[in-house]
Amino acid sequence: FGERSACSADFTNDTLPAAAAVTHYNFPALIFGILLIVIITGGNVLVCLSVYLEKALKTTTNYFIVSLAFADLLLAVLVLPLFVYAEFQGGVWSLNMLMCDSLMTMDVMLCTASIFNLCAISVDRFIAVSIPLNYNRKHVDQRQLVLLSATWLLALAVASPVIFGINNVPNRDPSECKLEDNNYVVYSSVCSFFIPCPIMVLLYFGVFRGLRHWEVTRKVKLRSSIEACRKLQHATVATAFPPLAGTIPGPLPMPLPRIIERDLAQSRLDDTDDYMQQEIPYPRQYRENSVPTVTYSQKLRMKKRAKINSRERKAMRVLPVVVGCFLFCWTPFFVVHTTRAVCLTCDIPPGLMSTVTWLGYVNSALNPIIYTIFNTEFKKFFKKCFSSCCRISLHRR
Repeated sequence: FGERSACSADFTNDTLPAAAAVTHYNFPALIFGILLIVIITGGNVLVCLSVYLEKALKTTTNYFIVSLAFADLLLAVLVLPLFVYAEFQGGVWSLNMLMCDSLMTMDVMLCTASIFNLCAISVDRFIAVSIPLNYNRKHVDQRQLVLLSATWLLALAVASPVIFGINNVPNRDPSECKLEDNNYVVYSSVCSFFIPCPIMVLLYFGVFRGLRHWEVTRKVKLRSSIEACRKLQHATVATAFPPLAGTIPGPLPMPLPRIIERDLAQSRLDDTDDYMQQEIPYPRQYRENSVPTVTYSQKLRMKKRAKINSRERKAMRVLPVVVGCFLFCWTPFFVVHTTRAVCLTCDIPPGLMSTVTWLGYVNSALNPIIYTIFNTEFKKFFKKCFSSCCRISLHRR
């Protein structure tokens, strides 16, 4: 992956001797690291709990998000404490080599699992848009279970060479914790980042093209159906009843067929987050004279179905933001550390390596924040949790 932790870390400062480095304790790294661990742990625990406890959040997309949050949570619990400890000691590894190899394995596997989970989400969304009739929105089906399992199995496969002893090389420096084989650094980077990320971007491009085409087609068909029904009703009513005095000129239209009214109601509810009244795409004459034929219970059912679709649309908006932040945080890491593995004569400053490593770990703290900003359902649950905690705290006082 690279030669520092955070998907294969190098816990050493190349410019200082080991003895001198140990005497220099990096307190800012310790403070920032502890704060980062707390934020990642708290945020991702809330994401997992919200989907487990809130019925409205039990959607297929959110199960993939839980898998992503679980990978980030394990990263904060199993990898970050050791990384922060080494950074606090000036980048010198003071534990045994077995612990180092375990750290490298977990680091590579969990970072890879995060990327593969995002890739699996993009595959799932592409299927949802391409073949919506066969897509299960409420429950995880066999295809989605295969995707979820594959993300973790493939991540383990990428990290497995470390388990099988690729780091056990002659004359290994015990003060450094890194991946010793540069060929493996390139291999793991290609498998875990440089292949899946372009695939992910292409899939999302296909998803949004499909959504735009579907929306345009739906509106065109709806308008043509309304126009055909209106012409038929005008022709039928004009032969049976004369125009009434004092009303809008023209024959009194008959109600729309229920299937069209249902689509209209669906369209109106889908196009707004709070289900507020909006202009219906047919003339005022038709709105003022038509007789409603959809009952209240039918409207409630339509609203519930529209709410599910609207919720999925919000998820579609938040996921590209998650992917964008991931690429922003992790691309510098993979570029810098792959360059170091390939170009042995290149002089890469230790400060740059440390910066891109920390930037990669920060991504695990960003995902829960992104959910609260862009996803209404997650935001409601988080607000409810914080309100409950505040009330309990005030009650104890």
